[in-house]
Amino acid sequence: MTAAQTEPRPLSGGAAPTTTNTGRRAWTVTGLLVVFMMVNFADKSVLGLAADEIRADLGLTATQFGLANSAFFLLFSLSGALVGLLLADRVKAKWLLLTMAVLWSLAQIPPAIGGGLAVLIGSRLVLGAAEGPAFPVAQQTALSWFPDHRRNLPGALVTLGVTLGVITAAPGLTWVIQEHGWRAALWVVAGVGAVWAAVWSAYGGDGTFRTDDTPARDKPTGPDAATGPDAATGPDAATGPEAVTASNAATVTASNAVTASEAAPGYHRVLATRTWIGITLAYFTSYWIVGLMVAWLPSYLRNGLGYAADTAGALVVTPWAVGAVVLLGQAVLTGRLMRRGVGSRTARGRVGGVMLLIGAVSLFCVPLADSATTKTVLLALGLGMGGSYATIAATTIAELSPPRRRGGALGTMNAVVTTAGLIAPVVVGRLIDTQGDAGYEHAVLLSGALLCLGALASLSLVDPARDAARLRLHSRT
Repeated sequence: MTAAQTEPRPLSGGAAPTTTNTGRRAWTVTGLLVVFMMVNFADKSVLGLAADEIRADLGLTATQFGLANSAFFLLFSLSGALVGLLLADRVKAKWLLLTMAVLWSLAQIPPAIGGGLAVLIGSRLVLGAAEGPAFPVAQQTALSWFPDHRRNLPGALVTLGVTLGVITAAPGLTWVIQEHGWRAALWVVAGVGAVWAAVWSAYGGDGTFRTDDTPARDKPTGPDAATGPDAATGPDAATGPEAVTASNAATVTASNAVTASEAAPGYHRVLATRTWIGITLAYFTSYWIVGLMVAWLPSYLRNGLGYAADTAGALVVTPWAVGAVVLLGQAVLTGRLMRRGVGSRTARGRVGGVMLLIGAVSLFCVPLADSATTKTVLLALGLGMGGSYATIAATTIAELSPPRRRGGALGTMNAVVTTAGLIAPVVVGRLIDTQGDAGYEHAVLLSGALLCLGALASLSLVDPARDAARLRLHSRT
């Protein structure tokens, strides 16, 4: 599938629907989804910001604390897959997103009230299950308001919400944790989630590109769109043989629609493409970086590099800020390349692979640096570049997948990818318990090696236009 192939078909009168679908409502919903992802990631990051305080309060080892963070991702992956396969293409995204936000707030309440490790793990399990489908459903909702060639910017903005959530939340939540305790911070994020849910219930909604790249309200209905102001009425209306012909045409149209639906390739064909496999492998390594940052970056800055708690709370935003710049730059670059006719193999697969490779090299250089400042700069660059693959992953799978398979393909990818968040906190915690502060740098080197593998997968396997064409061929045979 290329940008040209997903350009919406013009109306019968010759007007294109593009302007209608990139208007105020589309950007309002996109803005709400950016805030949704901000709340989403603030919920996840609060434990990492309070790592030392929680470990001291509950008497936890690094491995136990890593287990608490990993608990978040245990059902995160499963719920992402189930919602993607069973609900994302059947239930309106407005209600899915509203349900998630309400559950996030409720999940924060038990550990905010009290309890130990068991309560914390239980809360993170529920929170993870509620947040698992968040990113793919939010991406699908944002992309549903735009045709393919206009999706890079809204897709990047939704992903940018993750970064903005940390940038805005980290300093404020760090202050709350230092002044009022880590349980008070949980009350704060629960309240913010409840406010977002109320606003979304009033202003959220699904776009007209949800299951087809042609807006539903601009599609003809009946034979040749013979409805509305242009429909023939009165004495000029079709009657007799003409009416029968029109009726037969409508029947043929409906029959063709059913056939097209039945001919859509199965999920097993979509998930077996080189592009889906390559994107999933590359995004897995990128999500490992995200899991590392969420669970252990604040602790690394404090214990590994020697920063004070308030300084670490400010510095923790630097990789996310780098990631924000990278996300927007990648969206602009990819969009410009595609408008110039460059294929998505280069505009998405190769651009993403280079990003991961730069991140890997930067992380490999961290142990070689002498000063904490140099290490921090390299760490910010490596984590920022390495953790910024999400938009490329989402837009590539959206291009690859037939409309009726898009939600499931995104959800399954997300389920596989987020297992990295399940593994990374425990592995890093174990390294810290067994190696002390040296475990932080070994975790950085391990992350660099994984990014190299992800870059290789992105550069060599990803070609959505090729694989989309093959899927269309399979659907006809």
